[in-house]
Amino acid sequence: MQLIRRILSPFLSSARDLLPIVIVVTFFQLFVLQQPFPNLEKIILGIIYVMIGMTLFIRGLEMGLFPVGESMAYAFAKKGSLFWLLLFSFLLGFGTTIAEPALIAVADEAATVAANGGMIVNDEAARKDYAYGLRITVAISVGFAILVGVIRILKGWPIHYLIAMGYLGVVIMTAFAPKEIIGIAYDSGGVTTSTITVPLVTALGVGLASSISGRNPMIDGFGLIAFASLTPMIFVMAYGMMI
Repeated sequence: MQLIRRILSPFLSSARDLLPIVIVVTFFQLFVLQQPFPNLEKIILGIIYVMIGMTLFIRGLEMGLFPVGESMAYAFAKKGSLFWLLLFSFLLGFGTTIAEPALIAVADEAATVAANGGMIVNDEAARKDYAYGLRITVAISVGFAILVGVIRILKGWPIHYLIAMGYLGVVIMTAFAPKEIIGIAYDSGGVTTSTITVPLVTALGVGLASSISGRNPMIDGFGLIAFASLTPMIFVMAYGMMI
């Protein structure tokens, strides 16, 4: 009985989290649009798949990504090597971002739109090069953001000053960047902070702040994701200006 409860509890928690979305969609479909759901069986099956996926994903984070991120942060702090810590931080940000499914999808869509709009040659090779260049640019920007965030934790710098300077840079770049790239740049900041990047980066920040004397994990450990969503806007606008 206890085993069944342990298995069902995460699933029911995911169902509860998904319930508001289901209620909203159902209300507008039936009472506002006044139309039946097309392929209702597939929709119900899809919702069940989502609940199972959310349950397994959250459980995986708790078992794998959060512990490994925190343990590596502790190990680097104990090792006392600034070079390896900063290199790891950059590569972690780069590696997790380049693998983000949301970024891959947005980059491919941006390449298609750019080709249809005449910004690049409308062939498969040009679209792939554009999408790959966009992904690399965003991944480098996130790696740089995590590196800066780790330095902030080590030095104890107030986060609001860095965020203010970052958004000032975004405003300045917006004035000079091609208008076709601005929307893509702004969206790039959101798609980077998704399923792969957030757990590992958050665990790194919390673990590092917990392992350094005088640092508060609540104050210093969080905030890396803010940098990771900020710098892609600047870097992608620069990418648009160069191409």
